[in-house]
Amino acid sequence: MDNEADVFYRQLPKVELHAHLNGSVSSQTIEKLIKRKPHLNIEHSMTAIGKGQRRTLDECFQVFKVIHQLVDTEEDILMVTTDVIREFAADSVKYLELRSTPREEKHTGLTKKGYIETVIRAIQLCKNEGLDIDVRFLVAIDRRNGAEVAMETVALAEQFLLSSDGLVVGLDLSGDPTVGDGKSLLPALERAKNCGLKLSLHLSEVPSQLEESDLLLNLPPDRIGHGTFLHPEVGGSQNLVNKVLKNNIPLELCLTSNVKGQTVPCYSQHHFNYWYQLGHPSVICTDDKGVFSTDLSQEYQLTASTFGLSHETVWKLSQQAIDCIFAPQTVKQQLKQKWIELQPQVFQ
Repeated sequence: MDNEADVFYRQLPKVELHAHLNGSVSSQTIEKLIKRKPHLNIEHSMTAIGKGQRRTLDECFQVFKVIHQLVDTEEDILMVTTDVIREFAADSVKYLELRSTPREEKHTGLTKKGYIETVIRAIQLCKNEGLDIDVRFLVAIDRRNGAEVAMETVALAEQFLLSSDGLVVGLDLSGDPTVGDGKSLLPALERAKNCGLKLSLHLSEVPSQLEESDLLLNLPPDRIGHGTFLHPEVGGSQNLVNKVLKNNIPLELCLTSNVKGQTVPCYSQHHFNYWYQLGHPSVICTDDKGVFSTDLSQEYQLTASTFGLSHETVWKLSQQAIDCIFAPQTVKQQLKQKWIELQPQVFQ
């Protein structure tokens, strides 16, 4: 980032709605984890995709497996979550929704319930530190684990929706898009929706998922992760686009992640432009800031430089993201007030 622009994007107040916890772990935190577990013989190059590098989607998922080996105790999760939140706060992110699949690790005694409780504890610790960031959590279903595990995950999420003092707000459907079957997960997703959990679903991340996307859009979800192949220009369909528009479902768009993961050929061909031209609500996100070596300021700057957006337009994009969050209306009002107060200093 060049300096003058750099200052604007760094100071720009931002909303991050698509951040996978384990994919957001920075190299500094990875360093600490590697020191804790020297016996694993893990090197930095195995946990991140550097500048100018690309990986297939499959290789990206291999990186997560390595990170999971490093993060397998409550102590690790606590450190990782607090570090990730502090880093987002330092990047002027004022509202953050983290997402993660609760895991159990027999050898360390980690349980799925303990996993979520530890993330919540980390969120509360950061709140007590007085960081200027409001953090919520989405419990994630990993599609490869099938319908039964999905139903168990929803039951857990439901429990925390009621007991976490508003910190657990929704459910994420993610994992390797080439594995598993969205149709079999419909009952779990319907149950989640009926009990008041908001739904953010990874949709159309790879081509050839028209039927599954169509089914999942009928729910309908509250937000869409990626939606890379929804529109007709890339092999999607007008029918899918119409459903997204009709239900006014915001998209969470992650430019660097898509380019480095090779689902989009280059920044200028990113589907941000398609939805932006339609005036459809789209939120710029990082996906996995650690794995893809980026942060939200860089993603905004990349979007602006690629598509010729003015500072005023970028401000508007970041402000409109507030309407897409899963926290209640009162929180939206507080954030909108914060944006109003910060505007003069960001544009000075």
